[in-house]
Amino acid sequence: MSNYDVIIIGAGHNGLVCAAYLLKAGYTVLLLEKRPVPGGAATTEALIPELPEFRFNRCAIDHEFIHLGPVVEELELTKYGLEYLYCDPVVFCPHPDGTYFLAHQSVEKTCAGIAQYSERDARKYAEFVDLWQRTINAMIPIFNAPPKSIIDIARNYDVKKVKDFLSVVGSTNKALDFIRTMLSSAEDILHEYFDTETVKAPLARLAAEMGVPPSQKNLAIGAMMMAMRHHPGMARPRGGTGALTAALVRLVKSLGGEILTEQMVKQILVDEGRAVGVRVATGQEYRAKYGVISNIDARRVFLQLIDPSEVDSADEHLRERLDRRIVNNNETILKIDLAMSEPLKFIHHDHKDEYLIGSVLIADSVKHVEIAHTDPAIGRIPDADPSMYIVQPTMLDPTMAPEGHHTVWIEFFAPYHVENAEGTGLNGTGWTDELKNKVADRVVDKLADYAPNVKTATIGRAVESPAELGERLGSYKGNYYHIDMTLEQMVFFRPLPEIANYKTPIENLYLTGAGTHPGGSISGMPGRNCARVFLQSKQSFLQPFRDAGSFVKSAFNR
Repeated sequence: MSNYDVIIIGAGHNGLVCAAYLLKAGYTVLLLEKRPVPGGAATTEALIPELPEFRFNRCAIDHEFIHLGPVVEELELTKYGLEYLYCDPVVFCPHPDGTYFLAHQSVEKTCAGIAQYSERDARKYAEFVDLWQRTINAMIPIFNAPPKSIIDIARNYDVKKVKDFLSVVGSTNKALDFIRTMLSSAEDILHEYFDTETVKAPLARLAAEMGVPPSQKNLAIGAMMMAMRHHPGMARPRGGTGALTAALVRLVKSLGGEILTEQMVKQILVDEGRAVGVRVATGQEYRAKYGVISNIDARRVFLQLIDPSEVDSADEHLRERLDRRIVNNNETILKIDLAMSEPLKFIHHDHKDEYLIGSVLIADSVKHVEIAHTDPAIGRIPDADPSMYIVQPTMLDPTMAPEGHHTVWIEFFAPYHVENAEGTGLNGTGWTDELKNKVADRVVDKLADYAPNVKTATIGRAVESPAELGERLGSYKGNYYHIDMTLEQMVFFRPLPEIANYKTPIENLYLTGAGTHPGGSISGMPGRNCARVFLQSKQSFLQPFRDAGSFVKSAFNR
């Protein structure tokens, strides 16, 4: 039996971030990862056995949210090999009529391109981006603090963020209008601002990255996804997303942390209402003096890893609420990775290689995007006319393929459980190797309508079905966000109000990861926030009052 101050279940990027802060505070930390490599959804790996020199991002690829917080700077990750490469252009979206949306990091340059099709849309685009950037600035302090920690949130506001907050909700009418906007859908907002499908369709496709159709009410905030590509900008680590994980691993190990891979946790050990350690699949036990922190979702923690009697003793309603209250809508992704002998060529759309630096979106209309996200909810595969998100990462970072060669990353939304195929395929989801490759063929056929050389230049392919993705990540219904990113499951509702502040009713058991505030994506914020809650819980009970006094004093001295 091995003893540590803290044990973290899962070495995803949030688990690693959390570990780094705890190690810096003087705690001993062990991370247990079920896969052969750490990183969770933030890995870069060789996927095609006959082409091992091609490396692919298995999930996350475009990083924006991490630049809204201080993790990279506070942990000094550049000292551990992390280098971000910024994309410009940031989005290219070709349309069937020969027009295309090309967004640069510069808003002004983007507007100039839009003006070719619509002067009004160009003017409204600048207004649209300004609104969402002020909204994002107003929300950043909330993202970078535990959701129930009012003092921490208030401390995060500086003069600029306060001004942005007041510009959005600074009067009764502004506040009401903001609430009305938040209760709307991304599609509603796009129709309000724009006339042309050339502009609306790619913005709808990016809004749908929240994992819901653009028509989803109460989720207009998805419309902010485009604005973030202008500021703070969209970047990728040199060497792939796994380079972020590699930097965090180097940091954790340099601070004395331990990471053990191929260690699947089967049980969280609870003694007299306190989490005291874990047992892995081999039977090995690891003991934790001060806490167990889970980087996996709350459903798995409380419904699979803890004796039901222990959960019921702490909160008799929690298991049922986790089982029935949390929503996952059956939408996940089918992932396609291609090894190519040359870059994609969009020959019908004034092709320039620079178009491939950012994201390439196949989104022919808002309706096209809508179908791509409504069909999976009822188990249908929207592959008759596929919409997709494409990245050719080697255009920005040639280190990920042999010289002169390229990789292509394709995200296609699909159901986890396939309609009328229940009980068949992997884990009864309906997904078989034959089906996933058949769907991948249709996706590539659609891409070939725009870039015909995708077929002649492809020299290798890897396809991961939604069922395989779910099994690899251990995520419920293949949900890489752990739970849906809908308004009723965000901030102090994520994953449930009673466990939204990273602490749980079982003493010394904490939650972090995508299923906690502020949610999925590459940000490190859940890991940092959880570490803060853990450290505060170990302080003197007088410390919160001292913190409040310090805040009030500093506020009056400004």
